[in-house]
Amino acid sequence: MKMTTQWNRREFLKTASAATLSALAATYPNRILAAESAAELEKIKATADTVIVLWMGGGMAHTETFDPKKYAPYEKGMSVQKVLSTFPTIDTSVDHIKFTEGLENMARVMDRGTLIRSYTAGDLGFILHSRHQYQWHTCYAPPQTVAAPHIGSVIARTLGPKNPALPAFIDIGQRFDLGEGEELKAFHTAGFLGSEYGPFVVSNPEEAVKAVRPPEGMSPSRFENRDKFYKKLVEKSPIGQLGSGYQKDSLLRSLDNAHRLLSSDAAKAFDLSLEPKESYAKYNTGRFGLGCLLARRLTEAGARFIEVTSEYIPFQYWDTHENGHTRLADLKKYIDAPIAQLVLDLEAKGLLDRTLIVLASEFSRDALVEGKPEKPVKGQVEQPDTINDMKFYGMHRHFTDAGSVMLYGGGIKKGHLHGVTADERPCKTIKDRVVIEDLHATIYRALGISPKLAYEVEKRPFYVTPDGKGVPIGSLFG
Repeated sequence: MKMTTQWNRREFLKTASAATLSALAATYPNRILAAESAAELEKIKATADTVIVLWMGGGMAHTETFDPKKYAPYEKGMSVQKVLSTFPTIDTSVDHIKFTEGLENMARVMDRGTLIRSYTAGDLGFILHSRHQYQWHTCYAPPQTVAAPHIGSVIARTLGPKNPALPAFIDIGQRFDLGEGEELKAFHTAGFLGSEYGPFVVSNPEEAVKAVRPPEGMSPSRFENRDKFYKKLVEKSPIGQLGSGYQKDSLLRSLDNAHRLLSSDAAKAFDLSLEPKESYAKYNTGRFGLGCLLARRLTEAGARFIEVTSEYIPFQYWDTHENGHTRLADLKKYIDAPIAQLVLDLEAKGLLDRTLIVLASEFSRDALVEGKPEKPVKGQVEQPDTINDMKFYGMHRHFTDAGSVMLYGGGIKKGHLHGVTADERPCKTIKDRVVIEDLHATIYRALGISPKLAYEVEKRPFYVTPDGKGVPIGSLFG
């Protein structure tokens, strides 16, 4: 089984690398193709200006978070068949919507948002986290013949920055030197759109201010000289060495953008030491909590698209192959207060109505079912029929037939529930299924972007949703 997993990862990297090389040959990636008439496009009225994605990388179990089922407390010798939820149900600020214990702060702000319980992940064969994360973030299943751009890059290219001094796409919290770093890099990119629309990466929000300052110990004059020298190297490089002429020009523009940020007042948004101590403490549950604080400050400063991740590292955080219950108890402490505070702060500052917050994960988890009930895949986690050890108590298998997505602000209905899942195993979607192309179409709809928007690459259209067929979920909007 381990050899199979390694083979899949290598194949994924191989195809992703091929797609990247193909993208570098792109000639007209900035040409927008009119996918709808001007009259139809005019009907799409934006309800949001900014998007914040809160990414629960690794597989957030829906029955342990926002979709509680029958609670089964731990008992040595209990049957695994009884394990549907390992946390008691709690009330939220909306009478007919319940969460699981440990999400009390988020429960109090449920009346500000919409809960989707019927997100269904794609059928990608043998389940690999990075493949499903690639599809979630690009709307396309790998491999592709060109490098598909991250949704943040599409938004950055289509709408541009809100504040010219700030990167339009900022990614917070993910490191790429641990676990499946190369696989994650495959979709943390603007792909064929060009370097200037790629993510401005802040791996550690506590040190975010370092990302907008010259390296420690380097004088301003030396920094300026190094910047000029590097730009000359890029300018003199032959076409092909750094990709097409367009890709080369895009890289130069990205360097100019980065340099502009360093000398701008907008850089202060990255400095968490400027946040009042009382406010800082409300977010300080760890890296993710401070990432939420940074996202709030960047939204105030005029950022366009921000992603904050709890970080994906194989077998850590939400990737609960064992000790599912105890791990989730800790994870809830990590995310609950800062997410609720982010919602409340943006509301208090008058920014929530035009900021769409999306909390999501690549798929869910179950104690027994791997994949979908009607499309089982090879199991990757041993689960005994009888639980005699606490480490087997929880949700450990990758479940793709249901999942929870939380939405706040940005024109989304308040106190709304979308989708229904079965109360008994398999706890799959039974009403109002949501798939990735329609979720992306909904996000684009909030920003006034058509899901049929296409860019020309290699003399053919590349749609922001596959074949332009994503359909916004109209019932989610107030």
